[in-house]
Amino acid sequence: MKNKKIKYVLVLFIVLGVLVAGCAGPKQTAPGTPTQQAPVGAQPTETTAPLMSTENDKMTDQNSQKMIQEGREIFRHDTFGDEAYWGDTLKLHQAIAGAANGGVGGGVDPKTALAVGLKVDVDALPKDLVENLKAGKVNLSDPATTIALLQLNAVVGVKGFFDEKKNLKSIGITCAICHSTVDDSFTSGIGHRLDGWPNRDLNVGVIVSLAPNLQPVADRLHTNVTTVKAVLNSWGPGRYDAELNMDGKAFRPDGKSAATLLPAAFGLAGVNLHTYGGWGSVTHWNAYVANTQMRGKGTFYDPRLNNKAKFPLSVETGDWNIRNDPDMVTSKLPALRFYQLSIQAPVPPKGSFNETAAARGQVVFNGKANCDRCHVPPVFAEPGWPMHNASEMGIDDFQAKRSPDEMYRTTPLKGLFSHMKGGFYHDGRFGTLMDVVNHYNTLFGLELANQDKNDLVEYLKSI
Repeated sequence: MKNKKIKYVLVLFIVLGVLVAGCAGPKQTAPGTPTQQAPVGAQPTETTAPLMSTENDKMTDQNSQKMIQEGREIFRHDTFGDEAYWGDTLKLHQAIAGAANGGVGGGVDPKTALAVGLKVDVDALPKDLVENLKAGKVNLSDPATTIALLQLNAVVGVKGFFDEKKNLKSIGITCAICHSTVDDSFTSGIGHRLDGWPNRDLNVGVIVSLAPNLQPVADRLHTNVTTVKAVLNSWGPGRYDAELNMDGKAFRPDGKSAATLLPAAFGLAGVNLHTYGGWGSVTHWNAYVANTQMRGKGTFYDPRLNNKAKFPLSVETGDWNIRNDPDMVTSKLPALRFYQLSIQAPVPPKGSFNETAAARGQVVFNGKANCDRCHVPPVFAEPGWPMHNASEMGIDDFQAKRSPDEMYRTTPLKGLFSHMKGGFYHDGRFGTLMDVVNHYNTLFGLELANQDKNDLVEYLKSI
């Protein structure tokens, strides 16, 4: 009788074990076990049936959509009150309007605006204006046309402010000025928005140099306006220096500009640090840029910048601890980050890479080249703390030393095809992907054959 009870108990435990195992879901991979990356071009497959939505799920879904919509609006159109700086202080709107439209000088016509990399959102244009543009009936050499485009909120990343008589009275900038472009579907520089794509055509320095009153910038940098303009004009298209007004370093030791390439703002979900120097999270950098670069009116705190030897201008101006009342930035950071993390990296267009070679290159990437050690698929950055010193990367430490932690971040690789203009690495020192591959082949002694290197380049283009 006793043995029979033991048998029943054992059977019961076995049944319970089967039930628990069935409820536990799919088999989990043991920590440290390598996962297999999907082959180039593979599509995800549906493996489980959708669950019934609870009221809490519905609320979460509704909140997600609300956050994305609000974040998109903030990203594209919110100036955080920075028009007080760009317009009221620097008077940039006067240079854009020109003397004929209540400003100064010749003004900025659409041809000039497009030439310095500004973009026009075709979806913001009325149908009749689009038809007139197609027919060549719009004067693109008249600054008044630029003002009309600003009234339509059609200039990507630039927002005009007008009085009751529709005179341009101030101007502000938004996140989109540097981190959006257009698909050129109408013509070069005019098309549908591509949020998150770095605008590598945008010549920020030239645009800022047009401001009639650069004396506040000169005063902050302890120099003169002539020098400020020389620095701004040294940047070139697709580059910006987000540390200059903190450390005052305008040029590298080799005499080249200290400005860095505008980074992508897409594909950041799962990526821990945002910038080349790994300053902080997406939200940290949004707060930093909105307050200290765009000169919006919010709150920003980073005691690492309270370092007189390293960031003398930050200490002098108090920019390490900014407090504005009212705060026009902080309440917008959650939705802004939510939207940015929702922007997926673009998929390379068909025909832009050799698929057969890319498939071989994927094997090289995950095999003998060992690229996946740092660029871990599918995020293609390192989970955790993706920071490396300059010697690990085989480059100088100038830009790393300008960051609080003095290291370089492992940059995520998705969507590389969309921002090849200007080169690779933070300063574009490598002109092509092959230059990057050759650098690491030499640095790590990989001894890759020419076909391996060519295949690896094709794979990088396919990510």
